[in-house]
Amino acid sequence: MLVAQVTDLHIGFDRDNPHELNVRRLNMVIDQLNAMRPKPSMLLVTGDLVENGDDLDAYRHMRSLVARWEGPILWAIGNHDSREAFLEVTPGMPTDEHGFVQYEADHGGVRWIILDTLDPGRHGGMLCDERANWLDLRLQERTDVPTVIVLHHPPVDTGIDWMSALSCEEWVQRLEAVVKPATQVVGMIAGHVHRPIATSFAGKPLAICSSTAPWVALQLEDIDPRRPDGRPLILGDAPAYALHYWNGERLLTHFDVAGPRHVMASYDDNLQPMIRDFIAERGTG
Repeated sequence: MLVAQVTDLHIGFDRDNPHELNVRRLNMVIDQLNAMRPKPSMLLVTGDLVENGDDLDAYRHMRSLVARWEGPILWAIGNHDSREAFLEVTPGMPTDEHGFVQYEADHGGVRWIILDTLDPGRHGGMLCDERANWLDLRLQERTDVPTVIVLHHPPVDTGIDWMSALSCEEWVQRLEAVVKPATQVVGMIAGHVHRPIATSFAGKPLAICSSTAPWVALQLEDIDPRRPDGRPLILGDAPAYALHYWNGERLLTHFDVAGPRHVMASYDDNLQPMIRDFIAERGTG
């Protein structure tokens, strides 16, 4: 099973411009995913859907752009989003008993649990007692079904000061206490950081997808909020996405970008012997 992920769309950054950069970047990714062979069987859209949560027009535009994807979609929301606005333009979206946008779905032999980590007014994530209890109850059910947890905010220190969560944060500790004993959780998937990162949390693999919107620069030196030092913060690298492959035993993630590529070799007669040898020797080591 192959599942695609896009995240941090930030539609409406250039408000009232229907052809803004983030729209063009998202379109490139959707085009590439639709043309892919084999084609992913589902799309995860993991938050920061729009730039401003009160911008209903941006939400409507975002929905029409993502609707070009030819397949089922699972949605999560991020810190730039508004529950109320998102639910207004997404009729029928499931919520829990407290109104949080979290739910579960079965696809490809895997149980997908979507978490709501939005904390209005803050950039960082949150998992209150109500949300943590909801997740705990879900994980106590169907313990024999491989499960992937999907959320916007990665609950880890990424090494980038201003785009990290710390282990001392209460929401991180709540999440760890619930996830760590859940042996059926085969992976976690997040966004938010605008960079591809592979790590782990609570003993589970954690894949963080880069953004369709511009990337965050890789700057691992501590940042001083009192002294701007001119370092790069945002990069115009190609719009990105992730592909999550479940083979029945483990979850594997590929990170890639959309747009023209510089092809240096193709599968032609000259390279056929190499490909044939690589395939022939599989399983013989």
